[in-house]
Amino acid sequence: MQFKELNIIEPILKALHEEEYTVPTSIQEKAIPLILERNDVLGSAQTGTGKTAAFAIPILQHLFLEPQLQKGQLKIRALVITPTRELAIQIADSFTTYGKYTGIRNTVIFGGVTQGSQTNALKRGIDVLVATPGRLLDLMDQGYVRLNDVKYFVLDEADRMLDMGFIHDIRKIIAKLPTKRQSLFFSATMPSSIVELSRKILNNPMKVEVSPVSSTADTLKQYLYYTNKSTKKDLLLYILKEKDIDQVLLFSRTKHGADKISKFLLQQEIRTAAIHGNKAQNHRQKVLKQFKDRELRVLVATDIAARGIDIDKLKYVINYDIPNIAETYVHRIGRAGRAGDEGISISICDPEENGFIKDIEKLIRQKIEIVNVNPYPQTERPMTAKEKSAFEKEKMRKKQEFFAARNRKKR
Repeated sequence: MQFKELNIIEPILKALHEEEYTVPTSIQEKAIPLILERNDVLGSAQTGTGKTAAFAIPILQHLFLEPQLQKGQLKIRALVITPTRELAIQIADSFTTYGKYTGIRNTVIFGGVTQGSQTNALKRGIDVLVATPGRLLDLMDQGYVRLNDVKYFVLDEADRMLDMGFIHDIRKIIAKLPTKRQSLFFSATMPSSIVELSRKILNNPMKVEVSPVSSTADTLKQYLYYTNKSTKKDLLLYILKEKDIDQVLLFSRTKHGADKISKFLLQQEIRTAAIHGNKAQNHRQKVLKQFKDRELRVLVATDIAARGIDIDKLKYVINYDIPNIAETYVHRIGRAGRAGDEGISISICDPEENGFIKDIEKLIRQKIEIVNVNPYPQTERPMTAKEKSAFEKEKMRKKQEFFAARNRKKR
């Protein structure tokens, strides 16, 4: 199936064609027709499968075919709530890209920056508002945002929203929305808390699932190194000696840990930067641009900051710290191998994290492949210099044997 078979209007098809979008992903193929038919939708799809386009395209079409009757200032007719600044910016960019020939106007609001430019955009009038919960409630209290005219409401990354403690903010926002509206929930995982919330807010929703709950993409290869806490940095450097790993998103559990890893890699002359909630928004956007432009080789991120990072063709993700919540692992590795591309995730596990690996494998219903060629195995002590030398010699011997065998086959 192609996008042109989904009854999408010409202005949007033209924009999609320019972006070289021809074949919809599974979530797009299933969700777009349902949303165009004005159903409430509860969508579950793993990270990187195109959820944003699945709701942005039909909402833009609705808004284009239902021009505002009021003269003067535009009123907010669609509201998208999402947990992080990065994801909010990404979603707003998607609305701009897909709607470039529709005349539909959008803006994004989030905390951590001065509100002047955001309130100015709101005063000029918009059709679509993309927002994080805290800044939205703040601007509502100040009188800059009114939700009386919202006809389309999207709660994106709903599971993460609840994990981050936004449930009370979400309820306050929903209380201000018109009762008659089309509501859409999209989430990478579908825990019982999301299903329960959806029952209270969605009206007889259609459920869309394109993969088993909390599964990982088939195009993503997963590898696991067992090591000691004291040798994690050494093992990381060993992994990064592989020149093919030219762009990698590396996860740390804490902000402090992210800064420490970034500092360590910079000392090793590896182009690196850290991104987390304590960094200023302009710094975060600058670092993201540098990473996308491949000026940085490694971007170290915490889980919260990484939501919304969408790097085209990103192949490698490294879990420097194993997450203690299994679902978080799915979100992390979903940054690579997006939309059908191949990806590789590498996890570095110390003894204290062994239990987390068991939880992850239980959740994803598969074993992560263990890398046995490891100079820093999980033992009571790291390898001695002599052992490491012997290890490297054996590795080189096997590599030579491999290429010799391959050359014989070619003959």
